[in-house]
Amino acid sequence: MKQRLNEVIRRALDAAVQSGTLPAAQPWPDIDIDIPKISAHGDFASNIAMVLAKSLKMPPRAIGKAILSHIGNEDGFLASADMAGPGFMNFRIASKAWIDSLRAIHQSGSRYGASDMGKGKRIQVEFVSSNPTGPLHIGHGRGAAVGDSIANILAISGYDVQKEYYINDSGRQIQTLGKSVFLRYRQLTGESVFFPEDCYQGDYIREIAAEILRKRGETLLDESDDTAVLFCARYAAALILEDMRADLERFGVTYDCWFSEQSLYDTGKVSDIIERFRKQGIIYEKDGALWFRTSDYGDEKDRVVVRNNGQTTYFASDIAYHVDKFERGFETVIDVWGADHHGYIARIAAAIRASGKDPSGFSVILVQLVNLLRGGHPVAMSTRAGEFVTLKEVMNEVGKDSARFLFLTRSSDSPLDFDLELAKKQSNENPVFYVQYVHARICSMIRKANDSGIERIDWDEAGYAILDTEADIQLIRFLVRYPEVIGLAARHLEPHRLAYYLMELAGQFHAYYNKRRVLTDDVLESRMRLYLMMAVRLVIRNGLELLGVAAPESM
Repeated sequence: MKQRLNEVIRRALDAAVQSGTLPAAQPWPDIDIDIPKISAHGDFASNIAMVLAKSLKMPPRAIGKAILSHIGNEDGFLASADMAGPGFMNFRIASKAWIDSLRAIHQSGSRYGASDMGKGKRIQVEFVSSNPTGPLHIGHGRGAAVGDSIANILAISGYDVQKEYYINDSGRQIQTLGKSVFLRYRQLTGESVFFPEDCYQGDYIREIAAEILRKRGETLLDESDDTAVLFCARYAAALILEDMRADLERFGVTYDCWFSEQSLYDTGKVSDIIERFRKQGIIYEKDGALWFRTSDYGDEKDRVVVRNNGQTTYFASDIAYHVDKFERGFETVIDVWGADHHGYIARIAAAIRASGKDPSGFSVILVQLVNLLRGGHPVAMSTRAGEFVTLKEVMNEVGKDSARFLFLTRSSDSPLDFDLELAKKQSNENPVFYVQYVHARICSMIRKANDSGIERIDWDEAGYAILDTEADIQLIRFLVRYPEVIGLAARHLEPHRLAYYLMELAGQFHAYYNKRRVLTDDVLESRMRLYLMMAVRLVIRNGLELLGVAAPESM
């Protein structure tokens, strides 16, 4: 609807120039069209007359009057157009145009909300990417919901999207995992072994050690400690990774690519990028270590890539990984990180710039912590101490749909209080129940209509007269906003915008239902009201699908 009004205003501007009413100022600037805060002011408002005042050297109201005098309305799109204040133009859309948009929603079906905004641009979204050193916890769940939803939203907005999981299967934490498992293994064989605090403390470590003992017996005791630790590290990481994959699939998340950090070392990509940057003077030696000149590329200071003991840092593999992303042909790469990784953004952007790539193609979505509440009391989480609530436990308790939707009810850069009791409630207090119930309620209406003999629910020309009430038009107006919400969520990488919209739509449905009977004694009226209800159901189903949440037909 906004796009159509935009075209009407542009044609009026061109006509005003041709008639000599306005001086030429091509190309015209972007035309902002907003929804007035006060509904009495109309459906839409634009400040284009005020924007043009300086360049055209005319008073805004004079420009606005010139535009309005040249607005054509042969098709009856506008009900009214007038001036307000210092130069705002207010527009009211004709009821027929709103009702026609309802028909367009039905015609679009599952593609309603889709666009070609991305024009096929290749985007990679990398998210979760937790070290395979322990089960996924609730914080990982929030990152998974955010990353998966934004990938879905970008895909329906015309981007060519690939979802990727970066497996951190190399480095100190994997060595610590192997050491932790081997020490538990030795304890299970009867040895009295001290277990350090810096090892992973969770029960899952003991369970993995017990499995190795069942399969290998005590043969690892005959190996050198380094060999035994390496075996335990690889065995445990593979086992944990498979559990992660299963948990994520149950959570509705699948990936196009699982990328191994170790593969960057095995293929020589880490050493190649270090050597390449050394030759270019971007990496230099100091105090026996190799340093990256990140301060030359926007970071606050230079960073070590190879320590003086010869071991590479995580930054070294991160450089190789992100350069590899662009070399794979992605025009934009989006990383979903925990908020504690905020300081890494500048150094990764510096590495991308140093490699000759445009750092504007690199974006990071930061996900703040989840404050888990149980019985009103915070639940402490520490992966190393083993005191955490896993994503699997949350799904077992509240279900995938409640978890995913609740993770998206706040902007990802804001902390989230996740109330387990609220997530289980079958009431309007629970946001996901509130939205899903509307879908199920409309399905129930349709079944009831079918049982009463109304089998065909499709458009009839009589709908122009039946749906021409303020309550009907208000609900249709809200449905028409859906594509814009999707576009804004894609542009700003903010899936919570869609969750907000669906909750508001549920509220709009309840307000409508309290004013208008849907099933009446008049068959034609019932069909047209149901036609509107089916559009509401369609939008809710489409929106929930993008968020990875089911749209049940009964509850």
